[in-house]
Amino acid sequence: MLNTAPNPVVPTTGSTPRVPSSTGAIRTLGANPATAPIMLHPGDAIPVRRRALYVIILGALTALGPFTIDLYLPAFPVLEADFQTTAAAIQLTLTGTMLGFGLGQLLVGPLSDRFGRRIPLIVVTALHVLASIAAAIAPDLVLLGISRVFMGMGAAAGGVVAMAVVRDLFGGKRLVMMLSRLALVSGTAPVLAPLVGSALLTVMPWRGIFVVLAAYGLVMLVCTVLIIPETLPAARRNVPGGRAVIARYRRVLGDRVVIGVLIIGAMAFSGLFSYLSSSPFLFQQGFGLNAQEYGLVFASNSIGVVVGVQVSSRLAARFGPQWVLAFSTAALVLSGIAIIVADQLQLGLWGVLIPLFFFMTSAGFTFPSTQVLALDRHGAAAGTAASLLGAANFGVAGLISPLAGLVEHGAPITATTMAGVMVVCGVIGVAALWFVVRPRTVGQLTP
Repeated sequence: MLNTAPNPVVPTTGSTPRVPSSTGAIRTLGANPATAPIMLHPGDAIPVRRRALYVIILGALTALGPFTIDLYLPAFPVLEADFQTTAAAIQLTLTGTMLGFGLGQLLVGPLSDRFGRRIPLIVVTALHVLASIAAAIAPDLVLLGISRVFMGMGAAAGGVVAMAVVRDLFGGKRLVMMLSRLALVSGTAPVLAPLVGSALLTVMPWRGIFVVLAAYGLVMLVCTVLIIPETLPAARRNVPGGRAVIARYRRVLGDRVVIGVLIIGAMAFSGLFSYLSSSPFLFQQGFGLNAQEYGLVFASNSIGVVVGVQVSSRLAARFGPQWVLAFSTAALVLSGIAIIVADQLQLGLWGVLIPLFFFMTSAGFTFPSTQVLALDRHGAAAGTAASLLGAANFGVAGLISPLAGLVEHGAPITATTMAGVMVVCGVIGVAALWFVVRPRTVGQLTP
């Protein structure tokens, strides 16, 4: 178990222990103070291999959310036929998942600040397993939708607690790099999920997808119990009581920059999930792709998110995340407009896919920068800050993403309606950056 209590004696892999300096940083005992390495954060003392193991497991926990959302997307047309309903009604099951995800993060974040990281993570991941089994046996669309809400709540813990654990261990520029590595692991989920979902549909009915999700959640539950340490010692936990929870939310929400990045992140997610909820119908019904071809198209576009996340982390560490957002939010708007133009000019599948790839890449640039700006400023309330980010992202996206289907009134979803939602979200994100965050007023990251 990693000792993160104030002023700990931190063991190393060698024989020389490290102890805190008078400034609170960790310094090698017996070494020359002028040359001894200073470790500003507890995670700096973790051996590289152990750190890599944590990143993989925490990334997989974070990926549980995207897998819960994306794995069944190729089955949307099958669900529509099986339940004899409309595309908009099927999209509502995705909306329920994201609303549950947002609500779950609002609950899990403060609980993890109060009771530590492990207990909330274990309880809520177990909820995901049970809800996945309920979805697999749901006899109608209503019960499926309710199960999806609880699946979203159950998957919420992974994303919130993983970010909070990383913030417990790291800060400043190291936090940027660790979040990027976490995102690299979790970012493969949107690429793999539709491919896996398409493959599963060839060997099992759509209900089998939820059995697979239950098994995934069970594996994560076992890994949490056996491997993930408690990174928030009792001395650093918040005192009980409703007033303490309200005080934490007030402190975080009283930060203008956090408000701005909440809006930016929510708008980027809303544009992305407009694509997620529309793409199965757009590509399979509009462009005539089968489930396997749709999975390949979805995966190729999702690569843009992974590329954006990794490039963004390096640029954010060098130039500041606020300036990365200045680029990425503008690119969201321009790429959305390009999709509309391509669709109106009837440029076909490739005319839509190329600007869509740039939209996904721009979203990848946006997400880690919003996380860093919020978490680096509120390390003492990392769980609360992470929960607000997740709740804003998935809650708002859950409300906005079905708009493309509702606008069409049951008619086939078009690229123009999908991209119209993207453009509006992008414009709001640009306005939030320049009028709320105000990049020139944001200081540099801590060391």
